Amino acid sequence: MKKLGLGVLGLGEGRSIISAGINSELWQVEQLCDINEQLGRERCREFNLDCFTTSFDALLANPAVEVVGIYTPDHLHATHVVKSLQAGKHVICTKPFLNDLSQAKELLAVQKQAGKQVMVGQSSRFFAPFARQREHFQTGVFGELATIEAAYHADHRWFLEKPWAKQPMFKWLFGALSHPADFIRWYLPDVSEVMGYSSLSENGRAGGLKNDDTFHFVLKSANGKIARVSGVYSCPTVPAQRDSGMTCILRCANGASQADYHELRYSWKLGTKSIIERFEGEEDHYFRFEGHSHHAGEYQNYIEYFARCVAAGETPKPDATEGVVTIGLLEAMEETCRRGVPVKIQEVLARHGLDGLLKAGHP
Repeated sequence: MKKLGLGVLGLGEGRSIISAGINSELWQVEQLCDINEQLGRERCREFNLDCFTTSFDALLANPAVEVVGIYTPDHLHATHVVKSLQAGKHVICTKPFLNDLSQAKELLAVQKQAGKQVMVGQSSRFFAPFARQREHFQTGVFGELATIEAAYHADHRWFLEKPWAKQPMFKWLFGALSHPADFIRWYLPDVSEVMGYSSLSENGRAGGLKNDDTFHFVLKSANGKIARVSGVYSCPTVPAQRDSGMTCILRCANGASQADYHELRYSWKLGTKSIIERFEGEEDHYFRFEGHSHHAGEYQNYIEYFARCVAAGETPKPDATEGVVTIGLLEAMEETCRRGVPVKIQEVLARHGLDGLLKAGHP
């Protein structure tokens, strides 16, 4: 396969995809871009590169850049995706794909006109335990899915050191709960309704958060299956030996399974057989710097998946349509917290001229 030329926009979180790109045989890192010139110089020194610019237009004008990886603050994603597509580039955009649905219709129209691929970087799908759980479930041995429970709990008060994280546009509901919400749509793509509550913790208020940081939701699919999602982001966590920061539990007719982050652990039960699979040998692949606070291994997995899809003429998942529907789910979650009543995802999508997208946006 010919290597794909990668341009990286946003070098904070983008640090992980730079590492992924330079360690992959399928990619060539061609350009780095950030408005912070000092950060750009640091990344060039760290990865032995000499390809930094503070101009997004310069990155887009670089013919060697075939794919733009977007790792900017959430509220900028839509604008950066649209500009990249208009410049004739494929796009990989970190989650949350969008900060709201206001530009979703325009974005989908621009992508259709450009004829380029867009993939949402839902990194957790590409973490070994969750990938193994998905593969195992798809064999059919667990039988019909009865329910799914997904959670992401983390003490992310350190994140508030980022100035934009204290602004009204930053929402943990989109920035973090998008992980477990994506698990729900991965297994129950016809999720149609959500009911839940949220609050802003004492720690969150003290840290300067403008939006809620504590969430619990129940979801229902079109065929009646139910699911649960929860997230807490400004409070201490239970020791990892007892409770994983992120987890996905499938309860099925013949058995059950649980995948965990960051422990690289997958547990399952079928009949009388109970197994715990561990992936400690992959620790160096997934976590290359600063403990478990980055996602370089997951990013390498998904950019290589993206490259193989492009080479084969296939659509990498989750694609733009699926990403937009997941944002519709997150907006429905936000609305149910505000109104205190169940909210249908289709109604949220319809307000933005996205009728019919719920059925099309399946994994």
